[in-house]
Amino acid sequence: MSVRELDFDSCYRAVAARDARFDGRFYTAVTSTNIYCRPICPARTPSTRNVRFYRHAASAEAAGFRPCKRCRPELSPGDPGWDHRGDLIGRALRLIDEGVADDGGMTRLAGRLHITGRHLHRLFAAEIGVGPLAVARTKRLLLAKQLLTETGLPIVDVAFASGFGSVRQFNATMKDTYGFTPGELRATTGSKPGVCGDALTLRLHRREPYDAATLMRFLGARAIPGLEHADGTSYSRAVPGGTITLTPGPGHVRLDVSVDDTRHLARIVARCRRLLDLDADPEAISSALGETSLGPLVSARPGLRVPGAWDGFEVAVRAVIGQQISVAGARTILGRVTARAGRPTGGEGLTHLFPTAEELAEADLDGLGLTGRRVATLRALATRVAGGEIDLDGAQDPAQAVAGLLEVPGIGPWTSGYIALRALRDPDAWPGGDLGLRRAMACLGIPEDHIERWRPWRAYAALHLWSSE
Repeated sequence: MSVRELDFDSCYRAVAARDARFDGRFYTAVTSTNIYCRPICPARTPSTRNVRFYRHAASAEAAGFRPCKRCRPELSPGDPGWDHRGDLIGRALRLIDEGVADDGGMTRLAGRLHITGRHLHRLFAAEIGVGPLAVARTKRLLLAKQLLTETGLPIVDVAFASGFGSVRQFNATMKDTYGFTPGELRATTGSKPGVCGDALTLRLHRREPYDAATLMRFLGARAIPGLEHADGTSYSRAVPGGTITLTPGPGHVRLDVSVDDTRHLARIVARCRRLLDLDADPEAISSALGETSLGPLVSARPGLRVPGAWDGFEVAVRAVIGQQISVAGARTILGRVTARAGRPTGGEGLTHLFPTAEELAEADLDGLGLTGRRVATLRALATRVAGGEIDLDGAQDPAQAVAGLLEVPGIGPWTSGYIALRALRDPDAWPGGDLGLRRAMACLGIPEDHIERWRPWRAYAALHLWSSE
């Protein structure tokens, strides 16, 4: 089934089979109940005459349908078609996830993309059926619904955590859209297991299979002292205003958040999903790569994911520092850079935030084990990111971002490819010249010309090869 078009018969067969592969790809609206559901909803399959299909939850809500309380559309994994797209729609959706529309409305959202608000609205209306502000509102409502259902967070805090400007606006929007107030929904949820002391717990759902062990090992081997901690079963890091911990479980990843300002929660959830590649389509990836010379690796590690980025600039700095040195050596130097240039958190263990581009551009990096040439590259990179010439967090076209990176002295194809793979979410990124990839291919007897056969999933091919060593 095409990402861009919904075929009624294909969608209906998926709903009748409760096929989890399609969860998050579309939503089923039932005209007889005015409810929209996930394809895996356990309710009786509705008659074809009562069914409508929508590509996005916002489209279903704009048509007057309310989310099902049984299958809970707010728990759907994201559509991999949106996640991997580098066009204006895909980039706008990532910025909406980051809360850009909540903070500055259409003006700021369109400004980050360097287009007019009218053009952006026209693109959304043509492809999704609603404008970007409607998409942002639906995301706020679905996050609020999850918080009301899974946690004991006070309703006033839920309002601000999900991106609403006031409790009055939150109450009115939920009542107008869903037909019930936040208090009425909260009254039906029973116990609130999601709050433990100062921590807030949410479930981040994903598609199966999911190779959590390999991903946790990857993050653990590269965990920066003072910023991150990974023990093989969970991953923690300092974030502005607090800490997060991610622990894979059956069918989901548990997110424990302890922050002093819950208004950043939507951004935290979005970044965690990208960091752990929770919206990928493992079946499409394995089907494509499994027919190639990577078949044995794909069979050995089903559900392998590409580790993403909490922050795009951070991954770029990791890539520059990691040039031509070991993972352990890069980790040591990154710890020194973080301690020197990052802001202290005042906590124990996770003591510093990673420096922003502005902070790194002004930092003294002498005596940390970096060569003079490497320091010059970091300064040039930080200056261009701070000045908005290079955007590594989703607003810029990936090809333009890579072109901008290649203009930085000291950044070549390997570095830009690694950044594209992790920070820019390009599923076809390939860090050319990587020694580990060459060694793995030589050991497996895979010739260089096979690299082209792995398109459009070369980023996942790289992870399979790295993980085979």
